Amino acid sequence: MFKPFFLTHRAVSISQLIVLTAIFITLFANISFFSNALEVYPLSLKNGIFLASLAMVSILSQIFLYSIFSHRLILKPVLIFFLLVSSITGYFMDQYGIVIDEDMINNILKTDAAEVRDLINLKLGLYVVFLGVLPSFLVFRLKLDFDSDIREIFNRLKLVFVSLAILLTVTLPLSAQYASFLREHKPLRYYFNPGFAVYSTASFIAPSLKNPTLPFRNIGKDAKIPKSDINRELVVMVVGETARADHFSLNGYERQTNPLLAREKIINFPDFWSCDTSTAASVPCMFSQQTRKQYSRRSANSTDNLLDVLNRAGVNVLWRDNNSSSIGVADRVTYENLKSRDNNPVCDTECRDVGMLANLQDYINGRATGDIFIVLHQMGNHGPAYYQRYPAAFRKFTPTCDTNELSACSSKLLNNSYDNAILYTDYFLSEVIKLLKQNDDRFETVMFYASDHGESLGENGIYLHGLPYFLAPDAQKHVPALMWFGKNSDAERLKNIETKKLTRLSHDNIFSTILGLFEIDSGVYDSKLDILDVAAEE
Repeated sequence: MFKPFFLTHRAVSISQLIVLTAIFITLFANISFFSNALEVYPLSLKNGIFLASLAMVSILSQIFLYSIFSHRLILKPVLIFFLLVSSITGYFMDQYGIVIDEDMINNILKTDAAEVRDLINLKLGLYVVFLGVLPSFLVFRLKLDFDSDIREIFNRLKLVFVSLAILLTVTLPLSAQYASFLREHKPLRYYFNPGFAVYSTASFIAPSLKNPTLPFRNIGKDAKIPKSDINRELVVMVVGETARADHFSLNGYERQTNPLLAREKIINFPDFWSCDTSTAASVPCMFSQQTRKQYSRRSANSTDNLLDVLNRAGVNVLWRDNNSSSIGVADRVTYENLKSRDNNPVCDTECRDVGMLANLQDYINGRATGDIFIVLHQMGNHGPAYYQRYPAAFRKFTPTCDTNELSACSSKLLNNSYDNAILYTDYFLSEVIKLLKQNDDRFETVMFYASDHGESLGENGIYLHGLPYFLAPDAQKHVPALMWFGKNSDAERLKNIETKKLTRLSHDNIFSTILGLFEIDSGVYDSKLDILDVAAEE
C-alpha cells in the first residue's frame, strides 16, 4: 500500500532538505514579490527569462542562509522557524501590500494583544496551516541521512559552491537587467520573502549590539515660562490614529464626516504631513525636537522630548491613552491607561475614545497653579477592524465591512466602515472642545489635533500602513490636522496662523508650536517651525 514518503523510512540528506525548503518558500510564499515583479517586467520571452532568474536567485540566497544553520541538531528547528515566519509574512504582504522593513519590525514589537486579535482571521489561518504548519510537520517527520562531521562540512561547502556557480550562471548573462533592477526598482527587493525580513531584523538589532545603550541626553534645560505670562494655558493635544486627510470633509471630502467640527471655529490645515507611516515611529517623532529627516529611533529614545521640556518648565503634563501605549513618549510624566475597563467608563465591545474625558475636569480643577498640557492618544481608525472603532449609533454610512479580512470587502463597504470611524472622531473632538469651553473663563484654551499617519484602503492592492516613507502612497502620509482656540486666545497668534494654514506643514511643526503656545523661552524653540509665529511663514 502507498505511503507518503515522510511516513516511510526513506532518508534525505541535509542538502536536499535545504534545497526543498528554499524551493517551497520561493514558489508559495513569494506571491507578492512575483506579482510586483510582473508589473515592472510584463511577461515576454526576455522578461520571462529574467523572472525565472529572479526565482533562482531567491532559491539560492535561501540556500546560503540555511546552510549557515546546517548542523544536524539545529537545522530542523531553523527551517521550521523560517517556514512559519514566511507563511505569516507572505500573508501580510499578499493581503495588505506591506513590507517587513525596520520600521515594521519596530511596529511589530510595539503591538499589543488587542491589535494582534484584530489581525487574526480565517485566511491568515489558512496561510499559516498550508504554508507553515504542514510543511513544518513534513520537515519534522523527515528522516535525515547524516554523514560524518567532516563529510557534512564538505557537503555544505559543495552545496554553497555549486549554488554560487549557478548564481553566476543565471545572473551574469542578464547583468544589464540586474543593474536596472538594483538601481531603478529597489522597492521590489522589499518583497523578497524571507530574505528582506531577515535583513531588516538584522539591521534593526545591529545598532543595539554594537552600542547597547546611548547616554540619555537632556534638552531644554533652560526652558522657563516668562514672568510676564500671567494667563494660564490649558492645551489638549489629540493624537489621532490612522486617519487620512482626504476622508475629512473639512478637507473637501464629499461625505460629511465632520458635521460637528464644521460648526466650530476650526483652523484646519489641509496640507499636513506625517513624520512616518507607522505609530511606532510617528508618535515619538511628533514629540521629538528632531525633524523627519533627522529622526532616529535610538536617538529619540535616549533624548528628552516635548513633554519633558514642558514638565521642566513647570507645566502640568498628563498623557491619557486609549491606544497601545505612548511608545515611550510619556515615560517620565503622568500616564494613564484608558484602554482598561477599570479606568474607562465608556466601553462596549471595546473602550471608546470619549472615555478619556472621564474625570478630566477633576484633574484640571486639581491643578491650582501652572499651565496644563493634556495628551489624548486615540484608538481612532486603527485597522483592520474599522467596524469595531465606533459605537452602533455612528453606523451612518452603510452597508459596512464587518470583518478584518479587508480584501473580502468591496471598496464601498470598506470606505463606509472607515468613514464611520472618522465620524466618531469628529464627535470625540467636539466633546474635547466642549470640555475646553467649560474652562474658557480660567484659561487660554487650545485643542490641537493631528493624526499619527494615514491609511491605504485597497488602492493599487495596498491596505493598512507602514510602507517605507519614500515608497508609501500619499494616503499613508497626508494626515488631517486642525486647531481650535478658546475665547481668550491671543488675537495676534490667530492672525499669524491664518496666514499660514494653507502652507505645507507637518509633524515637524508640533514641537515648537506647542512650546510657542505656552510662551516657553528655550534654546530648543525654533520660531521657523512654530505655526503661530509669523517667522514660520515662507
